[in-house]
Amino acid sequence: MPRVNLDIDTLRSFATGIELGSFAQAAERLNRSTSAVSAQLKKLERQAGAPLLRKAGRGMALTEAGEAMLGYARRLLELNDEAVAAIRGVELAGRVRLGMQEDFGESLLPAVLGRFARTHPKLRIEARIARNAELLDGVNKGKLDLALAWEAGAGSPHAEREGRWPMRWVVAADAPMKLQERGEPLPLVMLESPCLLRSAAIAALDRAGIAWRIAFSSTSLAGTWAAVNAGLGVSVRTSLGLPENVRALTAKQAGLPALPMLGLALHRAEAEPSPAVAQLAGIIRRALAAE
Repeated sequence: MPRVNLDIDTLRSFATGIELGSFAQAAERLNRSTSAVSAQLKKLERQAGAPLLRKAGRGMALTEAGEAMLGYARRLLELNDEAVAAIRGVELAGRVRLGMQEDFGESLLPAVLGRFARTHPKLRIEARIARNAELLDGVNKGKLDLALAWEAGAGSPHAEREGRWPMRWVVAADAPMKLQERGEPLPLVMLESPCLLRSAAIAALDRAGIAWRIAFSSTSLAGTWAAVNAGLGVSVRTSLGLPENVRALTAKQAGLPALPMLGLALHRAEAEPSPAVAQLAGIIRRALAAE
């Protein structure tokens, strides 16, 4: 039986389309036509010998074979890109200034820093963990080269959406399913205002006619998670970067109103980033895809 050699470009189109939830958006990001990406997907299915996608309502979903292919595609792309970056990046030197939301400080950031350091030993990363407004201000004023931030209305001239995640009600890992005592306002544990997720939670509760109170307010996510874990109340976040001592619930599981989706974007200070910034952005995208 002849060996099948999977094409890296085809795997990248496939993985990017799944990551963005749209192969049209994947084509735009990869500077290809939609028809070219479609032809790549057909080729990949022929090589796999099985359908990778199936219709699901108005969109597409992965088949069992597609799920397996996606896992291998991500691993192959990561190895390919790391090899290229290591070879090309040996002589890169200087610094890259990176900003991230607190959600990613303990989970995503260490993996990104480690991978970047291995491929670019002469480059120095200056990382800053901050809230959205500070990150966007840093990018727009040229104090940060790259920032990973939630889409909160304001933006920057050079930003790319990396996906959308549903907001979730967050409770202690061992919390009972009954989150609200009869006749008592729902206790909330939130970051201090202004906070997009805090506003979304309050608006959803108000629309549903559910009484609430702020039981704990913090300037940091670490303080928020400590209060949630202590059983002081319910918080709102996405499933990204949650510590092990809390868990995310859907609206149905929590018996609370549905919450909106939240977009995540990579913001660049320059339209044409330096090779180091571009490669760091690629590492972040792959780390997000693996979350």
